Amino acid sequence: MALSDKLKQVNPSEIRKLFDLAQGVEGLISLGIGEPDFVTPEHIREYAKEALDMGMTHYGPNAGLPMLREAVARKLKEQNGIEADPKSEVMITVGANQAFILGLATFLGEGEEVLIPAPMFVSYAPAVILAGGKPVEVPTYEENEFRLSVDDLEKHVSDRTRALIINSPNNPTGAVLTRKDVEEIADFAVEHDLIVFSDEVYEHFVYDGARNYSIASLDGMFERTVTINGFSKTFAMTGWRLGFVAAPSWIIEGMVRFQMYNATCPVTFVQYAAAKALEDERSWKAVEEMRNEYDRRRNLVWKRLNGMGLPTVKPRGAFYIFPRVRDTGLSDKEFSELMLNEARVAVVPGSAFGNAGEGYIRISYATAYEKLEEAMDRMEEVLRKRKLT
Repeated sequence: MALSDKLKQVNPSEIRKLFDLAQGVEGLISLGIGEPDFVTPEHIREYAKEALDMGMTHYGPNAGLPMLREAVARKLKEQNGIEADPKSEVMITVGANQAFILGLATFLGEGEEVLIPAPMFVSYAPAVILAGGKPVEVPTYEENEFRLSVDDLEKHVSDRTRALIINSPNNPTGAVLTRKDVEEIADFAVEHDLIVFSDEVYEHFVYDGARNYSIASLDGMFERTVTINGFSKTFAMTGWRLGFVAAPSWIIEGMVRFQMYNATCPVTFVQYAAAKALEDERSWKAVEEMRNEYDRRRNLVWKRLNGMGLPTVKPRGAFYIFPRVRDTGLSDKEFSELMLNEARVAVVPGSAFGNAGEGYIRISYATAYEKLEEAMDRMEEVLRKRKLT
């Protein structure tokens, strides 16, 4: 099938549709966008200026600057327990999102299946389709805090299954896999001979004693895992578009070849700034300050949602919360439209994240505390007036 035919199978993001509807709504409070509201820390911005003054405005290697790959390898070893050769098992990408289609394209055959736990990030299924595969949604459930279990996976694996995507901490639910969860998923992947894509972009934003466990750090798992991460969320660098991948050399080799004819290379002076940022203590201090503020906001929104009659699992990671709205008698899309039109608050219908998200909405608490308070007040007022809870 031609790429043009595959593109026809990929629908525009429901999140973007929401933002189109929200244009021109006066006094809108948006709780829909999934990006930090913090500005990139000043010292990282200064590193980028330093690189520009040094004349780092030329092409770099397709796999990324050696200094950044080496810094990433050190970070992976120290923070994640992953041993990766920076020369052959690490590459830099134009944002973490790009890594999925690059990685899947290295091995996925036409029509082969990829298991995707849902609710799921909106880019996963399109990446599978564009790479020639078939996305298979694996529902997760509120009763299990939306954590993926092997029992869920076993119901959907087939002899056509080639890979599995996991995302912890999760977008959109905020679920965090436990060490036991990760170990059981690893055993499942070995049993069925699957490649695992582990999306860990929210790894530093965990709460209530939770932590991120990298599946590639488990015995024998590096050789079948593509670990995907980036700088967008960690250092509030969304607009800088920079991600990184650790994977077996045969996968990295194919991904680099794809990047060679796609983006050529990530922006050179941005890579310099990221390399310096990884090894600057000020960066990690800034991460902890952001994490603490997200935690404060999380507690506010979770308490208010439950208080207004929207049952909500308390998320243990990321900066999203996923309340159940179907008890109001409205679909998730109807509820989102009601909030947009009457409360002037933008939230994302859960069905944007797969069939398992129907009946829920996603709220991002990556916005100022005071705005979150006002948004909760507005939502509660509409629910009260409409007698929906």
